[in-house]
Amino acid sequence: MKINHKLYHHISFDLWLTLIRSNPEFKGKRNLLFRDFFEIDASMEEVTQVIRYYDVLCNKMNEKTGLNINTYEIYYFILNKLNVDISEVSLTQLDQFYKETETLFFAYKPQLMYPGIDRLFEELKSENKSMNILSNTGFIKGKTLRKLMTEYGFEQHFDFQIYSDEVGVSKPNLEIFKLVDDQVKKNRNLEQKDVVHVGDNIIADYNGAKSYGFGAILLNT
Repeated sequence: MKINHKLYHHISFDLWLTLIRSNPEFKGKRNLLFRDFFEIDASMEEVTQVIRYYDVLCNKMNEKTGLNINTYEIYYFILNKLNVDISEVSLTQLDQFYKETETLFFAYKPQLMYPGIDRLFEELKSENKSMNILSNTGFIKGKTLRKLMTEYGFEQHFDFQIYSDEVGVSKPNLEIFKLVDDQVKKNRNLEQKDVVHVGDNIIADYNGAKSYGFGAILLNT
């Protein structure tokens, strides 16, 4: 990854398709787990199509409203579409399914978009830059992504991490960029013009950051 960061003192990074991408094997195995765990009477093709449909739809809804649809709400949407009586599916069951999904997630960990990205982080730190992660979430919660950053050894590079499911708002909502701004002001007393957000999504990342008053870098991934 090459970014022109010389004008900025703090760099905010998106996560999915900016720093990491899903392991090619994970989603297929996750979809199979979903069908088997909830004993869904449907083909894998149908289950995969429904999961993909609500993945895309909920992401678009979060971008349009600036709010955050909970992971378990997405599960219920999918189950209802697949003719499962959601009144019979408890939160305890969803908790257990998520735990099994998380285990699968770490068995098939996301891949780095740029091998050796830690060298960029070290370079930025050597230039007295500070950094954070700012990510919308969907099927994978922020608490799991924090664990992933620790597994990669990246958490040491970031002053803080913000995930939409933990704060209840999603990019491009200006409120989530204000959370970044507040932390940066608290930690380093920097102004908005000193901060740049780097991401792959023109709506959530680029337009959101620019609308707030940050610099923005759009990656072509």
